[in-house]
Formats: sequence, structure tokens, C-alpha cells
Amino acid sequence: MTKLQEQSKTARKLRCAVYTRKSSEEGLEQEFNSLHAQREACEAFIASQRSEGWVLVRDQYDDGGISGGTLERPGLKRLMADIEDGLVDVVVVYKIDRLSRSLADFAKLVEVFDRNGVTFVSVTQSFNTTTSMGRLTLNILLSFAQFEREVTAERIRDKVAASRKKGMWMGGMPPYGYRAENRKLVIDEERAGHVRWIFARFIEIGSGTVLAREIGARGIRSVRGNSFDKKFVYRTLNNRAYLGEAVHKGDSYPGEHEAIIDRETWDKVHTILSESPRKRAARTRAGTPALLKGLLFGPDGAAFSPSHTRSGDKLYRYYVSQTVLQHGAGSCPVGRVPAGEIEAAVIEQLRAVFRQPEIVTGTGRALRTAVSSLSEDEARKALQQLDPLWDELFPAEQARIVGLLVERVDVGLGGLSLRLRRDGLVGLVAELARHDASKSKDQAA
Repeated sequence: MTKLQEQSKTARKLRCAVYTRKSSEEGLEQEFNSLHAQREACEAFIASQRSEGWVLVRDQYDDGGISGGTLERPGLKRLMADIEDGLVDVVVVYKIDRLSRSLADFAKLVEVFDRNGVTFVSVTQSFNTTTSMGRLTLNILLSFAQFEREVTAERIRDKVAASRKKGMWMGGMPPYGYRAENRKLVIDEERAGHVRWIFARFIEIGSGTVLAREIGARGIRSVRGNSFDKKFVYRTLNNRAYLGEAVHKGDSYPGEHEAIIDRETWDKVHTILSESPRKRAARTRAGTPALLKGLLFGPDGAAFSPSHTRSGDKLYRYYVSQTVLQHGAGSCPVGRVPAGEIEAAVIEQLRAVFRQPEIVTGTGRALRTAVSSLSEDEARKALQQLDPLWDELFPAEQARIVGLLVERVDVGLGGLSLRLRRDGLVGLVAELARHDASKSKDQAA
């Protein structure tokens, strides 16, 4: 019985899986590359152990261009899955660091090997992981492998830091307005013009939110065709690369590339940015066109003009009758009205118009007649989106829409009344419908 068991043990086949890895992609396109060399050496070693029952499994477990400092490798994941399924008895590598350069990661792999009765073999570093001496040797080798990896990383970091201090471009996505040529930043004149306009326009309006809207209206897009938002505006305004500088860990150095923005413009922008966002927003609102300018009239037929006063950081806006401005207080029964209240009342009446089914249907039919390229359904959808979209519009855009829709607003002691423009609603909905159609085409493209 003992003799039969020995014969059975001698005849047992050990299924050997070869794992190969290369950190960089350089040379992988060659007919015979590093992965092939590793596999050839491992297969020769397995063939030399044929008398011990070693046989090569058909599956190949290769990872080209992937660092040994991570376990997120497709080939390694397939190998570990096959080990868990009991399909592998021996893992063969050319060198121990091909499997992992991290001591902690390798400990996880060895745990899986032990749990499934798998032996690990390195062709150039012969040891057996099932013995205590083999584990000691393994840990020593892995410690040196991890040390080598960390030293290499330090050398790379030091090289990058030294290069940045010399003003060199070290790769990555070039800032908007530049392109990379021969590992150097070169100005892209068209996009650089957009950058100069963004800086100049911010000095004029002082609002990143409003500027982001204007950037979209001008059709300015990223290199990949994406629209820009407020975050892009502030990243652009704070990017010292536009001054011709190279930045490393918060410190800036003279760069090799040409500047797009001069120092005077940069200082003006950052003087504005140094103010609190609340103050800048208040100033932006103060410069925004009054919603009912030229549209509001009193009970005596006189027009109302926008006005405002300040109390500390707060801004109070009003509409004042021309009669009062010319003849003094008491000359008109309604001499001054709070701008916020009267504008909110007008907007609420307009939004009620947007929601009326008969208005929606009538506008859709009128639009279908006026603009044959648009369907009635497209017109209906455009009109219905005005109500939920209103709060997202900038004040200047709201003022423009009110000017298109409203011919006159009369305010008296009994309330207010609106007179709408006949063709205003049809024209606005046609504009919205065309915008939606154009947007849908861009998304489809």
C-alpha cells in the first residue's frame, strides 16, 4: 500500500502557471520583447522539472506596462482567480519583483497561495515558500525590491522638482491657451486670445458666474469640446502659467514658455479676487440692468426710473416716478416702489402666462405658421421650459426676456397691470426652440 502511494505521489502532475510583467510599455510592440524573454526562461525551468511532474498550463498571465506597486493588474487578477478555482499548483516567475514590489502586497498574495496549497518559484532566486528559511529569504528579497522602488520614486520626484525650478514643462495636460511641442509649452494663438479676453472681461464685471455664462454664449469650448463653468474661470484666473511661470508645490519659478498675460493685468484681476465674493456679487447686481427699466409707468402716465441706495454692505433698489423727481415728494400718489417687490409681481404674472394651456397651444400654432422649420410640439416644449428655467437665468438675461415680452407695466394704488407684446412671445419661443435644436445636434455629434 505504501509503495502504491509513493507511485501515486510520483505520478502527480503539478500544473505550473507562468506570470510575466513589465513596468513600462516601451518595447512591447517588438516581435520579441521582455515579456517573451521572461516566459521563455520560465518555460525552460518548468521543462527541467518534468521529472518532478511539472507541466505548463496553457493560459498566459501577462501584464505589460503596469507597475509592480499595485495589485490592480488584469493578468494577475486572472491568475489569482484560477488559483482560487484550484487550477494552478505552482506559480513561476523570472524574478520575484515581477510578481510584486510591495512587501505588504506580496504578503497578501502568499496568503492566497498558502490557502490553496500553491508553491511560488522564482527562476533566478531559487527558494521554496513552504519552509521558514524560504519565507525569510523571500522577505529579505522583497524588502530590497520595495527599497529599490521607493528610491526610484524619490529620484523621479527630485528630477521633477529640479526641472520645474528650471522652468521646464514636465508633461500632463497643457493649460488652456498652450499646446505641447517637443516637451515645451507653445502659445496657441486662438485659445490664448480667449484667455486674454477672460482676464480683461473679469476686470470689467468682477463676477466668475456671469463670466462663465458669457464664455458659453461666445461658444468657447475646451480642447475636448466641453463647456466651461465657474470653476474653470477661477482656475484660469489663478493659473500662474499664464504669467510665464512654472509652479511646483506652491512655489513659482520663471518658466521656459512665453507668458500670455502681463503682470499689470494679473495684478488687477487678483486685486478684485482679494475682495470678498459677497462684495463682488453686490457690485455685479448694482451694475445689472433694471428689469423694468423703460416699462414701468405710474397712475399719472409718468415713467418710473430705477434708483438705489446703500446702507453698509446692503443694496436697496427702487423705481421712482419722474413726477416725483421733477416736482418733489407728494406730487404723485405712487411716487416710489420697491424694485424687488414690483419685479417679483411682474415675473409671477409672466410665469402664470407660461403655464396657461390656451397660451401654450396658441403660441405653438402661431409659431408653426411663422417658422415652418419648427414643429408645434417643439414650440410647446420651448414655452413650457420657460417657467422652471427662469430662476436659473442671470438678471441681464431676465431683463432681456422681459423687454421682449412686456410692452408696458402700469402701477397704481389698486395694483398693477401688464400689457404684453403681440409678437414677443412667439419670437422668444422661436429663439428657445432653435437653441434647443442646435444643442441637441451638438450633443448628437
